[in-house]
Amino acid sequence: MIVCYAHGGGLGHLTRIRAYLHTRAVRGPVTILTGSPFAADPRVTGGHPVRSAPAGLGRDGLTRWIASALVELAPAEFVVDAFPAGLTGELSARAVPPGIRVVHLARLLRWDVYRPLLPAEPLGFDETWLVEPVAAEHEAYLRSVSAALAPLELAEPPVAAPSPARPGGWLVVHSGPPGETAELVAYARETAALEGVRPRLTLVSPSRPATLPYDVAHLDVYPAWPLFAGAERIVTAAGFNAVRQAAPWAGRHRMMPFPRRFDDQFARAARVRGGRVRPAPVGNDEDEAAKT
Repeated sequence: MIVCYAHGGGLGHLTRIRAYLHTRAVRGPVTILTGSPFAADPRVTGGHPVRSAPAGLGRDGLTRWIASALVELAPAEFVVDAFPAGLTGELSARAVPPGIRVVHLARLLRWDVYRPLLPAEPLGFDETWLVEPVAAEHEAYLRSVSAALAPLELAEPPVAAPSPARPGGWLVVHSGPPGETAELVAYARETAALEGVRPRLTLVSPSRPATLPYDVAHLDVYPAWPLFAGAERIVTAAGFNAVRQAAPWAGRHRMMPFPRRFDDQFARAARVRGGRVRPAPVGNDEDEAAKT
């Protein structure tokens, strides 16, 4: 049994956990601890059981809930996504019972903003995987609490039932919120005007925003990356998964970074523009970058 901790309201934590499980060829039972509303979608979770903490728990209450869940589930391994101390500082040495192997998936953070959440008794990791380069201070901390640290290139799991949709044109890919989606659509229109074209626009998103212009099509497709090979342009924010999945088609990718409390989308976008992001291996041969 593996228990994965993907605390956060967005889609990205769950997408990264799925890629990790595929990359590491995990075959045993998996339970995901998350509060993400996207966990209700089996396309996102891969059908793995999900547990969510009761609403309204503070940091200490969340620590106790995690410890209780781990005692009950008795996993061999506990995988912590993104935040080494959790989203609110709830992950400390007290949260994990002895005898459980602890693994961390580390991605870029605004370390100066996140660092005050680190507990006095930090959680130690048997293994930390850097799924992208992190800031020097962040890496130094991870080395201090990890028995082993190494880079890991995540691979996308294959799509069991690829969408028959082939929208072509320009894709705007975002899971929300609606205000950001509207900004991305406007950015796509502005970019198209600068390129002197009037493409067909399709928003790929879990739901169609009420304010989406009538001339923009909508698709609820997950994952979205199999559509990228047939797109003329791919317009996204600069989140970890969007950047990684679009890397094989970097010449077609246009991104608008958004401010986040802990994620540093602006630094990630700068890396992409500097050519320092590797393409993500994908799970379906028909969508390999070699076909672009």
